[in-house]
Amino acid sequence: MVSLVPSVTETLLAWGVEPVACTRFCEQPDLHHVGGTKDPDLDGILRLRPDLVVMDREENRRDDAEALAARGLALHITHVVSVADVAPMLHALCAAVGSPVAETWSGSTLPSDTLRRTAFVPIWRRPWMTINADTYGSSLLRSCGIESAFADAPERYPEVSLDGAAGRRPDLVVLPSEPYPFTERHIEEASQVASDVRLVDGRDLFWWGVRTPGAIERLTAALAR
Repeated sequence: MVSLVPSVTETLLAWGVEPVACTRFCEQPDLHHVGGTKDPDLDGILRLRPDLVVMDREENRRDDAEALAARGLALHITHVVSVADVAPMLHALCAAVGSPVAETWSGSTLPSDTLRRTAFVPIWRRPWMTINADTYGSSLLRSCGIESAFADAPERYPEVSLDGAAGRRPDLVVLPSEPYPFTERHIEEASQVASDVRLVDGRDLFWWGVRTPGAIERLTAALAR
C-alpha cells in the first residue's frame, strides 16, 4: 500500500500498518518517498506494485488519481471537511487496509464550545489566504469554541488582505505552522489584524485521523484566553 496523504500515513502507522511508500510531506524519513502530495512520482508508485493507493480529495490531484486508476491500481479516496467526518472516514480506511484490530475514534470526546471567539486563520501569505466554514480546520476550531473570521466566505480558501481581515475585527490571529510555515517572525505583521496572535501546530489544525482527539485538546489549551 502507498499513502499519498500525510494524515493517513500518520494514522496507519499508529495502527501498526506500514505503507511501502508515502510522500515527502508525511514526515516519515524512514519510509520510501514517492514525491509530494501534488506531484507524486507515478512511475515510482507503479514500480512498487502496491495493492492499494490511498489518496485524498483535498490533498491530491484528480488527474493523478485518474492516471493511477487508468494503470490498474486500486484507490481508496478519503474526504474530510469536518470533525464529524473523521470517525466514519477512519472506519472506512480501516476496512480498506484490512486492519480489523485498528482502533478508530468515535468522536465522543469532543469538548463543549467554551471559548466562543473569532479568529483570522491565514493558511498562506503572498497572497494571504484563509479558510471558510466548509473546511476541516474551521470545524476543528469550532470544536474549540472559535469561529473563522471568514466563515461566511463563498470560497473555501479565499484570498484576503490584512486590512480586510482587520475589518472583520477578530478576537485573535491563529498562525499555523503549515501549509505556510508561519513562525515568530510573522507575529508583528499579523498583529495588524489583532493584537492577540497565537502560533499553533499546523498538523493539529489540518491533519485529521488518530491525531484529532489530542489536537482538539491541545488547540483548546493553546487558544484559551
